[in-house]
Parts: sequence; structure tokens; C-alpha cells
Amino acid sequence: MRKGSILFFMSLSLLLCGNFSFAYVPDVPKRVDIEADNLSYDSNSKTYQASGNVTISFEGGFIRADDVILDRLKDEATAEGHVFIKSGGDILEGERARFSIANETGVISDGKMFLDKNHLYLRGGTIEKRADATYFLKEGQATTCDGEDPDWMFTGSEVEVTIDGYGTLKQGAFQVKGIPVLYLPYLIFPAKTTRQTGLLPPRIAYSSDKLGWDLGIPFYWAVSENADATFYQRYMDKRGFQEGAEVRYIVGEDSHGTLYADYLNDSMEVSEAEGDAVLQRDWKEDNKRWSYYLDHETTFSPGFYLKTDIKRVSDRWYFRDFDSYNYYTAHYREDDTRAFGGVSFDGDKSLTSLTSTARLVKDWSLFNATALVEYTDNFQSYSNDETLQKYPEVTFTGLKQPLYNSPVDFELASSYGHYYRTTGYRGDAFDVYPVFSWPLSFGDYLECTPTLGFRETTWKSSYSDSAADNEDKDGSRELYTVETTLSGEAHRVFDVGGKVVDKIWHGIRPEVTYSYIPYVYQDDRPDFLSEVVETNTVTYSLINTMIARMKDEDGGVAYREFFRLKLSQVYNIKEARRDADGSLQPKRPFGTVTSELDFTPSRYLSLDADARFNVNSGEWEGINSTLDISDQRGDSMTAEYRYTQSSVEEINLSFRGKATDTLDLMYVLRKDELGGKTLETTYALDYHKQCWSVELSYTDSPDDRSFMMIFSLYGLGKVGRVGGRMPGQ
Repeated sequence: MRKGSILFFMSLSLLLCGNFSFAYVPDVPKRVDIEADNLSYDSNSKTYQASGNVTISFEGGFIRADDVILDRLKDEATAEGHVFIKSGGDILEGERARFSIANETGVISDGKMFLDKNHLYLRGGTIEKRADATYFLKEGQATTCDGEDPDWMFTGSEVEVTIDGYGTLKQGAFQVKGIPVLYLPYLIFPAKTTRQTGLLPPRIAYSSDKLGWDLGIPFYWAVSENADATFYQRYMDKRGFQEGAEVRYIVGEDSHGTLYADYLNDSMEVSEAEGDAVLQRDWKEDNKRWSYYLDHETTFSPGFYLKTDIKRVSDRWYFRDFDSYNYYTAHYREDDTRAFGGVSFDGDKSLTSLTSTARLVKDWSLFNATALVEYTDNFQSYSNDETLQKYPEVTFTGLKQPLYNSPVDFELASSYGHYYRTTGYRGDAFDVYPVFSWPLSFGDYLECTPTLGFRETTWKSSYSDSAADNEDKDGSRELYTVETTLSGEAHRVFDVGGKVVDKIWHGIRPEVTYSYIPYVYQDDRPDFLSEVVETNTVTYSLINTMIARMKDEDGGVAYREFFRLKLSQVYNIKEARRDADGSLQPKRPFGTVTSELDFTPSRYLSLDADARFNVNSGEWEGINSTLDISDQRGDSMTAEYRYTQSSVEEINLSFRGKATDTLDLMYVLRKDELGGKTLETTYALDYHKQCWSVELSYTDSPDDRSFMMIFSLYGLGKVGRVGGRMPGQ
């Protein structure tokens, strides 16, 4: 028979499947196409026999083979010779196969397959697809490596894999380039693309001074669609067994949160008699160490919500003792406001305090009301008795808005606070500060905005110890503020005619602000109330801005601000009028010059810097700058310089370079220039292939020398070992 194509509809079935015994249940017909060199049909058995370049197409896939028998009653295909089956994103190949088109299950001999979701390759003497997501192999192999000669594979007499679940292997081995390197009588490995209950990759570390051998085995529990939990089982042979649990939850559509807590009965004896008196301790064993964290948000209605950010630890040494690894450092995400985005602080040993907050917020279009409760743990003090707490602080704020449809704008800042501490002044304060402004325009280039504010503050306070020589302080202050801002703008558009950037807008904005606050007696205020300083100053600034208009290949247009430089300085009129006769201090009306720079000429280069220069002493008061450089290959470098006069001078460098397509070199340097010491030096290698990688690093710091090795099998997690201080060092 000449090669032909027959198109027909067949009434297929939903099959009741048990070990591949098929039952016929009539259902909605499914369209099937058969194409072959030779094709015949037996009406008695309702079977089609096709040979020669056979292709059977069905919804979601197709079968190709030399010979195929299609049973219409069972809707089952028996294929032989160069069998190739595509079902969804999965591909099966072999010499012989029996395949159910209705439910896409079957058996293939001397076969191999590719699971697209996991990039997982399976081979076996027999491959049996038992359900939509489960495969069983005899004399099987599993790997995520491409190619006929994979870099690594798991082999076993029996292998079973469930997509979005786990794989199991019996009587097998781990092979590298076909050579067995590890015998595996039984192995469970992940084959997940979505969250599933089970063990997560373990963490192994060593610290000679603080923790000893440190082993963590986390267990993940997918509780429901709206909740999950991770249990952190951690054993430190110098301290004991620490149990931790993280629960993430969604309640309804408007409430979600993360709760974490851990506990350790610390068995390590610690004696520290030197150094900072705040950190001196003489601990015996069985110290109860704990921490907890709650990040919760509930939205009652649009613009009305409750948010808590509560974090507490048992003692001020917690982050110092567990600085090598803790939940808060591992989950820290800077400026991440997404739900379950991460912890809001980095729990390292430099942490000086922890502040817990709970706030109830109500937003309107032009007003905001917030009730805040705040508690702070001060790690720099032996006792927390003198630390000021807010129980509560209520603020009501009005955004700038027209006053009764007049040209005058109105804004409001007001607050009530109850401030408490065990030792020291505590009490209540009420502050209200309405501000009126009148923006005026003179043509297209000049704007003037005079501002007048009235501020009233009252307070009532008492000292914690009535026997102490400190009187209660009750009082009030009334003052007004005057401010006038004069600004203008000149700009020009440059036609550069580039392929990517065709135009650049350059704007120069000078601005002058006069501020006046009269002297008000405030010596009777308590120390929890900030002083309003007498002011008579002129602040002048100059802002340069550049915006590029960019074109893409399709003719689309986008705009990006790639340059912004602001220079400003304060001139103190009060200081200029001061009578310097007989004074040891000369008049210095000119204040510090401040500068702010944001420069991003391309996505591969950015510079962010700010600086403060004292014109009177001729010295820099502070410099903070970050330079990021990268390229299309993946090389990157970050250089940071942090300087605060007489306090901090630190240089941080990090580099990652691609020596080859498979080898990255990394380097990290942190130097304390003020103290004349190196805080950290790290050298690292990252060798990565298509399906695996190994990272080696060595870190040298003042109190530790450590090494780390992490071996990763892509798609199956990571295993690694971290070393601590080397013997004799």
C-alpha cells in the first residue's frame, strides 16, 4: 500500500488502571491521526496494523515506530522498532513499548526517557509509567547530565521516580564517568518542581572554638495550600541539640505571616573576664538559649492593616555565639517587602540592638493614622533598664493638600507618645505641628514657596526613683517656624544620534532655602523629648540631572535617569552675627558641604556615593561609595569605601571572574584601615559543569580560619562540608 494518511475519530475511554490492566469505559472521543507506509484495519478485533515510518498523533503527544498495532477497544498501542514517544514535555525511547493513549501510561523495554520539568534522564531495561507522574525502572539509571556519557549518575536494580515528589533507588551506586565511587543500598533523592514534604539538604560545618561539629538536618512539611513549616534539627557537639521551627501561613485573602522560634539548652561553659565589661560573663552549663521572630500582616480593609515585626533573643551574646550560621542571617533579605520575603535584619555579631514593633495603620487619600508599640533590646548595655520604650506612640499625619480650594497648601504632623523605662525619665508627650505654604511661580524658570508653621508641645514626666535627686518635669513649648524656598530650572536636550541613546536631557536646578526657628526655653524638658534647635540659616544647593532616551531594536522608546549630582551647603546667619570679640572660637558660618552622586551609564556600571566635607577644618567628615562593574560574560566586581571621621574607615572588595566557561575565581577582602587590620580575606573557586558544580573557599579572619567545600548535583540539591580553625593556628 502506498504511504497514506487516514484521519478519524475514535471513542476513547477513561481507563481504570491497576498494574496496567485496562478496562474500557466509554467517554468523549479523542482525535487520533495515523500515518504509515502500510496500513490495514481488522473490523472484528477493531485494530489497526501499521508498518513503515509509523506516526500516531494524539492530543498532547505522538508515537513513532517501525511497526504499531493500535487496539481501538482498549485504546492501546503496541509498538516495535525505534520507538519514540512524546507525552507532554516528557520523551521516551526504546525498542518495544505498550502505551495507553487515553491515560498516557505504559511500558517500554530497553528504554530511556527525559523528564522536562526536572531535566532528568532515566534509562532502564524496563521503564514503566504507572501514572501521570510516576515511573518505575528495572536496572535503572538516573542523571541530570546531558549526553550519552554523563559525568555522574545513580544506578540501581530498581528505581522509582515521582515527579514533584521523590525518587527511590535500591541496590545501587553513585557513578562518576561510569566508575562506581559509592555503594548505595537505598537512596531517596528529590525530583521536585513544586513544594513537597520531605528532608531538605543537610548542612555540615565545623568550628573549633564555639560550636564544634555542627550538623543541621531540616525537614519541610507542606501542611496545606495555605501553610507550610520547616523544622530545623541542629546538633552542635560543644553546645547540644537546638530545635527550631518556621511556620509560614496565609489566613484568608488578607492575612499572612512567618513565625520562627528555636531553643537550646547550652551545655558549654564560657568565661570571659577581659574586654568590654558589657560582654563579660562566667557561664556554667545548662544555659537556656532561645530566640523567636514574628512577621505578620492583616489587612482589614483597603488602607487599614495591622503589621508586626517582633524579634527577641534570650541574651546579648546570642548572635555573637552563633554568628557562623543562624536562621536570621540565612534568611536576611535587604529591602524586600514581599510576603515571606525574608527576615528584616542581619543577625551577625556586629548587631548592637533589636527593635520589635507592632503597628496599626489607617490610610486615607490625604491622611494617615498610625498606632505604634515599640520595644528595644540594647546589646551594648549590661541592663536594658535605661532603654527607652514606646507604649504606645500614636501619630496623625496630613499630606500636603490645598486649604479649602485656596492657593495655600496645608500639611500636618502630630503625635502622642507614652515613653517608658525602668530607670530614668518616663512619661507622656503630645506634639502638633501644622504647616501652611503658598507655592508661587514666576514664568517657566522660577518658583518660590514661603512656608509658615506653628508647633505646640506639652509633656508630663517623672523620674523612676523618687529618692533620687531628679525632679519631675512637666511643661510645654510653643514656637513658630518660617521657611522660604526659591528654585529654578534650566535644561537642554542634546541630540547625540547614537544607536541606543539618541537624545540626552540635561537639567540644572539651583535651590535656596531660608529657615528660621526662634529661641525657645526648653531646659525643663525630659530627655526622651528631642530639642528643637534655634535656627537662622540659608541652605543653597545645585542639582544636575541627565536623562537618556533609548531606542530598542523594535523602535520602542524608554527613558532612564543615569546621572544625578547634588551639592549643598548651609550658611548659619546666627553664627555670622555672633560677636567673636574675646572668644577663642572664630566665627564659622559656612557649614559642611554635602554631595550625593548616582551614576549608572549602563547596566554593567554603577556608582553610588555620598560625602561630607568640612570647609572650616579642610577635612572629610564622611564618605560612603559603592562601585559595581560587570560584563556580559558574567565577570563582576564590587568596591566599597566607608569612612566616618575618627570612627570608621573600611574597604570592602569582592570579585568574581570567569577564568574559563566552567571555572569562576572569587575574591573577597574587608579591611579596617582605621584599626590597621584585615577583617576578612576569602579566596574561592567555583567549578561548574552542565549538571554539577563544586565550590572551594578559604577564609581568614582575626578570630578564625576556615575552609568550605560545597558539592552540588543540579536538580538534586547540595551537599557540603565547612571547616573551622585549623589545628595549631
